Amino acid sequence: MNGSNNQNTITFSLGNESEMEVRRIMLAVYNALKEKGYNPVNQIVGYILSEDPTYITTHNNARNLIRKIDRDTLLQYLVKYYLTN
Repeated sequence: MNGSNNQNTITFSLGNESEMEVRRIMLAVYNALKEKGYNPVNQIVGYILSEDPTYITTHNNARNLIRKIDRDTLLQYLVKYYLTN
């Protein structure tokens, strides 16, 4: 693909994660962070920006759960939710 004069738009499609599964995981992660006294939104944003799993607590298996979601998929769902609600 020649990038200098390419006028085509690259499309992005979701992986295998279903929207409901991502929502279930994110709610579980949110609740685990809240139970441990963290600011869940700040911690999740830190994780998304850095991909460093240590932003997420191990409490209730939250760290392992969030790592099941592809970061690009998570970002796409968040943008979609924000723009449609």
